[in-house]
Amino acid sequence: MKKKYCIICGKPLSNGIIIYGRGICSSCEERLLKLKNNLDFYEHYRKRIKKTIVHYIIRGETKNCQNYHF
Repeated sequence: MKKKYCIICGKPLSNGIIIYGRGICSSCEERLLKLKNNLDFYEHYRKRIKKTIVHYIIRGETKNCQNYHF
């Protein structure tokens, strides 16, 4: 099995959340939940998530998911 890495910090993923096969470690998840949207870190997180996850949703690669509307 291939080791997964956090899409934000790049560290090996031992715990956290998996979204469309991509992981966010619990440290980054916790920081993300506490961030205010006017900080530089917020923009960094937003761009990393957009770069690694959102294009799968837009391209329709959501085979086993409910139909969510954005």
